[in-house]
This record gives sequence, structure tokens and C-alpha cells, in this order.
Amino acid sequence: MTSPGGAARVDAAFDAARREGRAAFIGFLTAGFPDPERFRGAAETLLRHADLLEVGLPFSDPLGDGPTVQRASETALRNGVGARETLELVSSLRERTEKPLVVMTYYNPIYCYEGGEAGFIRDLAAAGGDGLILPDLPPDEGETLTAAAWEAGLGTTYLVAPTSTDERLRTVVASCRGFVYAVSVTGVTGVRESLPPEVPDLVARTRVAGAKNVAVGFGVANADTARTVAEVADGVVVGSAIVKAVEEGRDLDALARELRAGCER
Repeated sequence: MTSPGGAARVDAAFDAARREGRAAFIGFLTAGFPDPERFRGAAETLLRHADLLEVGLPFSDPLGDGPTVQRASETALRNGVGARETLELVSSLRERTEKPLVVMTYYNPIYCYEGGEAGFIRDLAAAGGDGLILPDLPPDEGETLTAAAWEAGLGTTYLVAPTSTDERLRTVVASCRGFVYAVSVTGVTGVRESLPPEVPDLVARTRVAGAKNVAVGFGVANADTARTVAEVADGVVVGSAIVKAVEEGRDLDALARELRAGCER
């Protein structure tokens, strides 16, 4: 039986994890890093354990990313992987999995894409992508993009932070389908030893604002930090730790298995 696509597939993944009494494990990889073939291999390995895969679209000025993801983007760009090549990689992964595939991208590559927002959404849907995460686009400035994505059945994920007011949380939640991304710190992505004490309150306030699925990222690096997040959130996002493992040629399967175990409550 084929699973539903788009935002419905994302929502179903969270529901399935919830029924199993755990948080959804969301893994991140930069498209085309360290090269397209090894990216596909890493993605397939990660998807044995992850409930959802974030595919990072390489960008030359990723202001929200720490040094690990920045290096991966620079390498992918040198490999000639841009927006169109990222969507081609998503399409090739869709042939191998029915799990949700969500593209994380800054707004500039969408703005510069042939056909603009409408063209990007059209091609993302055609590639079998289920949604997009927009770290630098305020939802109240992305109304046309959100509308186009929803019309295509895709999910849209915007970010909230510990500094977000309750009013801001309501604005962001209203523009999200699939899940809301709660960043654990007001900074960039990267591995951290522990997570700030503000995380539970941020998740609780985001739920009060109307969110069904709240995933927390920025800083999750191992089973212990994943477990801390899983105790309060619906999803655990791991990016830099996974990209670093790929960069260093370490056992990605073992890391993904450890992180998945950390999502158990």
C-alpha cells in the first residue's frame, strides 16, 4: 500500500512514532555531500532508522548553519549541486523509500530558481518531495510560497526560537503544515554537550499556540541529548552530528541506530 504524499506523509510519520511511544527521528544530510553517489548511500543508510529525512539544499551563505554544515555546502557546491540537482537527488531517493523527504533551503535559491516560487514548488512536488523547511523566511513574508506549497499538498515548516513571543508563535504555527521546527538555541547549528533549559517551555508554548507536531533541533548529537528532547518534543532533529560522521567516514549506521534509540521515551 502506497503511503500518502506531501504534508500528509509527514504527519503520518509523526503519528506512527507517537503510537510507538517515541519521538520521531529526523535526520539531516546536505544534498550532494561528499558527492552525489555517496550522498545517496548515506541517505539510504540513515533512512533505515530515521522517520523523516531533511535534505539540505547547498547554499553559499547559510547563515543559520555552523561550520560542519557550511563545509558540506561548500563541497556540494563545488561538486555542481544546486537547486535542480538537489531535486534530482530527492527524486532518486523517492524511488527507494516511502518515508518523508523534506528539503531545507534558504529563500535565495527559491527566488533565483527558474520559474521562481511556483517553479520550485512544482518541481519539488514532481520529484516526490513532501515539504520544505525555510530557516530564513519569516512566514508573514512567505505567504505566496506557503499558499503554493499547500495547493500542491506539500508541508511548510518555519522556525520558532526561545525568544519567540506567544504572538509570534501563533503566527508561525498558522503557516506550518507537517511540523514546527523549534530551535533549541538562538545561534547556529552544531553539536552541543547539553541542551538549554528553555527547550521544554518553548515546546509547551508552541503546542499552546496550536502546533500538533513540534520537532527540536540545533545541538542534538547523541542518544543522551536525543533522549532529553524526546521527553518533551514530538520530533528530534539531528544534523551536524550526522554530517560530521559522513565527513569523517565513521559508521553512519551505528550512529543512526544510537540516535533512533535515544528517541525512545
